[in-house]
Formats: sequence, structure tokens, C-alpha cells
Amino acid sequence: MANPTDIRRLALLVLYQLDARAEDDPADVIADVTESAEEMDAEDWPFTEESPEFRPAEREKAGRIALDAHASRDDADAEFETLAPEWPARRQPAVDRAILRLARHEIVAGLVPPGVAIDEAVELAKTFSTENSPAFVNGLLAKVAERVAGASPSEA
Repeated sequence: MANPTDIRRLALLVLYQLDARAEDDPADVIADVTESAEEMDAEDWPFTEESPEFRPAEREKAGRIALDAHASRDDADAEFETLAPEWPARRQPAVDRAILRLARHEIVAGLVPPGVAIDEAVELAKTFSTENSPAFVNGLLAKVAERVAGASPSEA
């Protein structure tokens, strides 16, 4: 059984691969990534637990979150470019872009409280990206959370 952090990490891996394998069928990408996740060890992809056992529903949840975040990537990239015009999506490290898109989706869709999405995204950036990435991710997502908190339900 995987915990929510592991499911989020799996969703990040799926989202990253959806971006990298843009020509492939998303269903194939999701299946490839979620099926191989249990074979990964801490060197390949550090989950909270060593090689967590994902139930089919947990794999499906990670794939669904990633697919939904991928579907809203244009909106996410546009918002992040407005917030940080000097760092459009094409200039961001691919893992940062995936982290930002995933957390933004969680915030905008109301999947988790904004603070949880931001904290988890910062931890992902600490684990998988550059030393400057956690602050960058935190700053952008805090602005997204402020916008969502101030928006009417139809605007979020």
C-alpha cells in the first residue's frame, strides 16, 4: 500500500513522462510508468517507502492526476509565465515544470489544501531538482494559491 506522498511522486513521474513522450499514447505512458514503479529502488526513484506496493486504485489515481495536470498544462504554463515572465515553461528544468503543473492542478482542482500541495511540491523540488528550485516552486505556487483563494468558485 502506498501513502499519499508516494502516489504524488508516481503522478509526478507519469506527468514528467507524458511531457517527455509527447508523441506516445498517454494511456501507454501511464501504463508503462505505473507498472514499472514497484521495480524501482531508492536510487532510481526515492519513494517514501522502499519500492512501495501500489494497489491498482492507487496507480489509477496517480495516472488520473497526472493526466488531468497534463491536460491543463497550457493554462498552467500561461499562469506561470505571467507570474515569472523571465522563466517561461521552455526555460524551466523539465522536473520543475512537472512539479509546478502537478501542484497547480492539485490547488486549482481542490484536490488537497493549497498548503499541502505547496509543501509537497517544495519537497519534490528538494529531492529531484536544483538547489534553487524549492524557492522558485514555493514562490510561484504561493501566488497561485493566493489567486485561487481570492477567486470566486467559477474563476478558480
